Amino acid sequence: MLKLYHNDMSVCAAKVRIALAEKKLDWEGVHLNLRDGDAQKPAYLKLNPNAVVPTLVHDERVIIESTVICEFIDDQWPDRPLKPADGFGRAKMRLWTKQLDEGVHAAVGTLSFAVAFRHQWLARPTEDRIRWLAGIPQPERRLRLQSLLEEGMDSPYFAPAIERYLKLFDDFEVTLGQSEWLAGQSFSLAEIAYAPYLARLRHLGFDVFFEAHSRVAEWSDRVARRPSVLEGVERWFNPKYLTLFAEKRVEVATRLSRLI
Repeated sequence: MLKLYHNDMSVCAAKVRIALAEKKLDWEGVHLNLRDGDAQKPAYLKLNPNAVVPTLVHDERVIIESTVICEFIDDQWPDRPLKPADGFGRAKMRLWTKQLDEGVHAAVGTLSFAVAFRHQWLARPTEDRIRWLAGIPQPERRLRLQSLLEEGMDSPYFAPAIERYLKLFDDFEVTLGQSEWLAGQSFSLAEIAYAPYLARLRHLGFDVFFEAHSRVAEWSDRVARRPSVLEGVERWFNPKYLTLFAEKRVEVATRLSRLI
């Protein structure tokens, strides 16, 4: 009934796994190896022409884009609602998820790639890197990743990504001074949206963001301990990636000391 094409460490796929766990839904997983180009293979491109994960198939109907998929899950299975009950609360929730799609997601991709993922690609043959870059259908994303691959934290994309997250954490702090959760007094799709990103920032060594925002630190700990987040995010942590992230933490701290 439900088939999810996903990847263990994909932040977008993790959002959907959290939503499925909140609803206590059973699903069949198809794990894609993104480093081997699984998302760029013709059979998958028929499902998702953007060559990214996740993709959800429900009764042979295909839904793409993680924010849309999460809302679909909440609409299709309305028990245990993940949207605020009132219209204003739902508007606040969507303003948070909208930010992800309009820059915050790209920013964490920039940080992840500059710090860690580029080293996975640099260890592969040149022809693999060329083939992978050529298979990215979005020109702007292709240019950004090529710059990050070649220049790492010296890429002109890196510092603006830091600035975007500093602004985001400032906004989190203000909102969490007014309510327990981002969209009001209950856990919602807004928390589901950001949970994997908070975990990624911790892994990469961006602890200073949390140390400078006490309300965000407390809220992110509450989010991380939620059973659905443990099921959808922590359960899928790839040890090889965690080792790579840990190896780069000192380098990240050094760079942050210059930028912040």
